[in-house]
Amino acid sequence: MFFSDLLIILQWWFVFLIIGCIFLPLTTRVFFNFFDKGYIFSKILGVAFISYAVFVLGILKILPFTQTSIFLALGAFLAINIFIYKSSSRITSFSRTVKIFFFEELLFLVTLIFWSFIRGFQPDIHGLEKYMDFGFINSILRSEYFPPKDMWFTPFSINYYYFGHIVTAVLTKLSFLSSSFTFNLMIATIFAFTFTCSFSIGANLFFSNVILNSFQDLKRKGFRNKFGMTIGAGLLAAFLVTFAGNLHSVYTFFKPYANENPLPFWQLAFSPQTFPNSYWYPNATRFIYNTIHEFPIYSFVVSDLHGHVLDIPFVFLTIAVLLSLINSNTKARNSKQYQILESSLSLLPRMTSFWQAKRIQNLFRISIFEFRVLLLAFLLATMYMTNAWDGIIYFLLTSIVILYLQWQRIKNISLDLFIGLFVYLFILGAGFFLFSLPFSLHFKPFVSGIGVLCAPEFLTKIGHFGPLLFEADHCQHSPWWQLFILYGFFYFWAISFIVFILRERPKAESRSILKSFSSRLLSNNIYPSDIFVLILIFLSTILIIIPEFIYAKDIYPAHYRANTMFKLGYQAFIMLSLSSGYIIMRIISIFKSYWKFVYLLIGSICLLLVLMYPYFAITSYYGNLQTYYGLDGTAYLKRQYPTDYQAINWINKNIKGQPIILEAQGDSYTDYGRVATHTGLPTLLGWTVHEWLWRGTYDIPAPRIAEVKNLYETPDVSLTKQLINKYKISLIFIGDLERQKYPLLNEEKFQSLGKLIYQNNQTKIYKLAAE
Repeated sequence: MFFSDLLIILQWWFVFLIIGCIFLPLTTRVFFNFFDKGYIFSKILGVAFISYAVFVLGILKILPFTQTSIFLALGAFLAINIFIYKSSSRITSFSRTVKIFFFEELLFLVTLIFWSFIRGFQPDIHGLEKYMDFGFINSILRSEYFPPKDMWFTPFSINYYYFGHIVTAVLTKLSFLSSSFTFNLMIATIFAFTFTCSFSIGANLFFSNVILNSFQDLKRKGFRNKFGMTIGAGLLAAFLVTFAGNLHSVYTFFKPYANENPLPFWQLAFSPQTFPNSYWYPNATRFIYNTIHEFPIYSFVVSDLHGHVLDIPFVFLTIAVLLSLINSNTKARNSKQYQILESSLSLLPRMTSFWQAKRIQNLFRISIFEFRVLLLAFLLATMYMTNAWDGIIYFLLTSIVILYLQWQRIKNISLDLFIGLFVYLFILGAGFFLFSLPFSLHFKPFVSGIGVLCAPEFLTKIGHFGPLLFEADHCQHSPWWQLFILYGFFYFWAISFIVFILRERPKAESRSILKSFSSRLLSNNIYPSDIFVLILIFLSTILIIIPEFIYAKDIYPAHYRANTMFKLGYQAFIMLSLSSGYIIMRIISIFKSYWKFVYLLIGSICLLLVLMYPYFAITSYYGNLQTYYGLDGTAYLKRQYPTDYQAINWINKNIKGQPIILEAQGDSYTDYGRVATHTGLPTLLGWTVHEWLWRGTYDIPAPRIAEVKNLYETPDVSLTKQLINKYKISLIFIGDLERQKYPLLNEEKFQSLGKLIYQNNQTKIYKLAAE
């Protein structure tokens, strides 16, 4: 079965190969100072531009959402990239980087096949929030124009961050595959992007500094050794971001604690002989009371195609652009260094030529900087439309980087510094606003304020002040030892890195450690990647601290800071993982003390603990990889609801457009709403709690619960007609769940109101007569 799936995987991969090749000229322009020219990011850049173009054309009702429209957009971008390639002498010849291109493409393909294979052991689009994500994709696939319709709440559009689902729908149409396959393939693709993008960023972090700045060290140890360490740094970053968990894996060696009452592991009995002690992998993401603190490998295992997962490729693209900006600022300072380096790099046959001094000087023009600021504005808008928190987080990261670059240019606190910062932040903010406007016009945020934790009693009596909320009995803090379990591995390396930088200060310096450290950060005497990693560590620390003081108010009463910690901590985990991969290799390459062995032994034990996590998660979720089921995510329906499965397939083949279908309504995380989910046809009401969240109040979806019941059970034909006309219902679905949910189901009235167009045993579909 896997070999037949392999052909589907290759068909899907070919789409990314073509997109990447088309956008390579633009990508090499953006990442001219990356040793791999940002090859892997050409795919993400292309997917973002194509999807956004199709989205805007659909919003403006210029072109319908069809394969023809997508191929027209693809053709237009092909013409643009051909023009860029032919008109710019600044782009390095691709023949000089073909080896690294091939290596990264192979890495992408292998990781894509690997996780597709893993998904084949549990491919069901079933459980957790997969119904929601799959329903969004199928509704978008049926859309003629945008915004797409909410499949669970007709006649309204989706009030969620759905751009990532549009990307999935675009790729589904481009690949000519069914969404039942592309749902799982998209998860595997994001896994592959996570690994390969982390590799590229980690390798370029190491290469751009240790290779391009350590000339004496380069001559002493030789280029090939250093280039090998560059590849090692990339792979280490890739494994940490993609596979690492947290130190919670230490609990595999101790007697288990009650899931709702975690204890410090040193208070539990040490029991290595019964390893892994019934270890339950989700506990690592629900360790702190009433919160969520997930990380990428958990997301890949449970495979919900949620906004925070769909946004991962755009996150890496944004981080890469910011790294390129910082590297550009530093490399422009001293072109003589590139002449010295040129002969040394000849040891690697024609790998790249970006260090040529004249070409580098030509590239450092303000227009390129401004272009990348506009690109960042576009990416921030894309992230906002995919997962709003990420747009805010990386707007902050971008602002910090721009502030640092402006400081490097001006060298003092002056009016010029603030004017320059204001200009670029204005460009960034205005671009973000304009690029996200087509989405924002049809979207209403469902955060109702910013709650303050442990507010004084007199403020709780006031209740709120502007956007700030002061709620009584909202005082949760994370114990230090739980934060240590979650982030101790990363801060072991982060603190080591800061100490390492302090050790490099001149011994004759008499100033204080703090002044010395801040002085070095703002001088030219510290590597650009060191600066960038320190910025990532700083922002990650802020993101971890924020949920200890404030939270974004949503509908969940007891878990009021769960989503805040979840979305902020997720990005902190990614940035800290990238940083740790770089730091480990950076320290190994320089550290010469006899303490090196002891230090690395401690670090290796911690590394082993965080990399143990995927073993427990994968084997648990995927049934010890015993039975391969294939990549069709809807095949489970055939086993659980065989007649419903056949009816849904019939709908997908025979019903065009998005007529409204009536089906049984049920609670979130149940099998109700399965028809709308699997077909993309809107229904009267699906998962009520989700609609409550998206609409801001339970009062909006709640009345429909009784209306659905009346539509199925009431013998009053006039009331039935009234409700049918009110919601413009065209199809009535009667299957197993409808008969279970509504024991008084009155089928005869539907025979008088329309005609039976499908029947398979007790599963029936009625088409109502138009009035």
